[in-house]
Amino acid sequence: MNALAGVLDEILNGDAKGAARETGFVLLVFPFGDAEGNRCNFISNGADRRDVVTLMREMIARFEGQPEMQGRA
Repeated sequence: MNALAGVLDEILNGDAKGAARETGFVLLVFPFGDAEGNRCNFISNGADRRDVVTLMREMIARFEGQPEMQGRA
């Protein structure tokens, strides 16, 4: 995951480091077929863990407030 995060950061931000980066990301990785839904790892390019938790709460609230959508984007 570290190697993948490094490549993503380079693709999104080029040679910029630290505060000079313009794009942040959080990569979630989970096994398919995990009926329990209890295993998910994440890595980011610098986000504080508390900020990631806040982001997830906001995303859940957004998803729960939207009707089920079908089709392709």
